[in-house]
Amino acid sequence: MSEITLREIQKAIKKIDHKNNAIDKYFYKLCEEVGELAKVIRKDKRLENSENIKDTIEEELYDVLYYIICLANMYEIDLTKCAILKEKLNSEKYNRKSIFDE
Repeated sequence: MSEITLREIQKAIKKIDHKNNAIDKYFYKLCEEVGELAKVIRKDKRLENSENIKDTIEEELYDVLYYIICLANMYEIDLTKCAILKEKLNSEKYNRKSIFDE
């Protein structure tokens, strides 16, 4: 797989994870993953080869993204649309061009 969009990731995760609607459990899991991310950032543990992602910043960033996507799916939020709308607000707030403008 070469490229994948946020919308494609969100749809793929929805197929495998989004069954019990335990929003509080997913939120706690997100918090746990953010803590794990903090630990590997503090230790500056990076992916050194394409074979072993375990206990790296890259692994924990994906875990955080995974649980954010799970929560978005439970609330039926399209994260792509959300990103575009929020970036519009940010560009107006900080008086700059939107990152999505050509």
